[in-house]
Amino acid sequence: MTVYPLIIRLGRFTLTGYGVMMMVGFLVAGWVYARELERRGTDTAIAWDTVVLGVVGGLAGSKLYFAISVGRLDALFTRGGLVWYGGLAGGTAAVLAYMWLKKLPLRVLIDAVSPSLAVGYLLGRVGCFLVNDDYGLPSRLPWAMAFPHGSPPSTAHNLSTQFHAAIPAGTPPDQVLAVHPTQLYEIALTFAVFCLLWRWRALRRAPGWLFGVYLVLSSAERIIAEIFRAKDDRVLGGATVAQLVSVVLILLGLALMRRFGRPGPAGPVAVETGA
Repeated sequence: MTVYPLIIRLGRFTLTGYGVMMMVGFLVAGWVYARELERRGTDTAIAWDTVVLGVVGGLAGSKLYFAISVGRLDALFTRGGLVWYGGLAGGTAAVLAYMWLKKLPLRVLIDAVSPSLAVGYLLGRVGCFLVNDDYGLPSRLPWAMAFPHGSPPSTAHNLSTQFHAAIPAGTPPDQVLAVHPTQLYEIALTFAVFCLLWRWRALRRAPGWLFGVYLVLSSAERIIAEIFRAKDDRVLGGATVAQLVSVVLILLGLALMRRFGRPGPAGPVAVETGA
């Protein structure tokens, strides 16, 4: 199957599928967060404040992470280079600062936001698919897809030189190859993560436990997806930087689950917004 980027041109203005899904992702994640806060009897304005701060902090952290990873300061001002873990770090820092200033209960709110983080990531990966980015290694599976106008195009030359993929001898450099649609893999896996978080959000556990579950499940999903993904940052034994970061987050998540796995109070916990 051959897939092309979704690009919407309105006069001199160009909108990509990734840009559309980024906007949709933040809005849907905010709605899911607000719904959970409402269930807990909490002011839903917290959700939308969090979305705004998450967007600003997430974009800044993502671009900074990308600039550091490529070793170029000018990468801060390029159009691409939105990295999930950088965005997660930047968005988390901004939101934590907001919660601290408003004197809000951190563990209660990070539990409430966990399902929406999965939703936002899922929709972001839909955007990656629509712009033909973050695809996988060459594959002959029936569902493998070719991206002739991808970022970059999935040609034998790009896969070999940029991602160090093994290419059959004699393959023309400009031949577009079918690859694993790792964006779709992540969409499916993250949907499963969301369903579990949404189902377990009402379990009687101490605040902080559900966020630990989110860290474990989302990081495990990323480790699996990275096995098939075309990457240029494989370091220890072929592991990618994202996989190594994921291992650290899994350990943190397990620690939170162990620390806060005891039964918590029955029913929702209301949260005051403070001054």
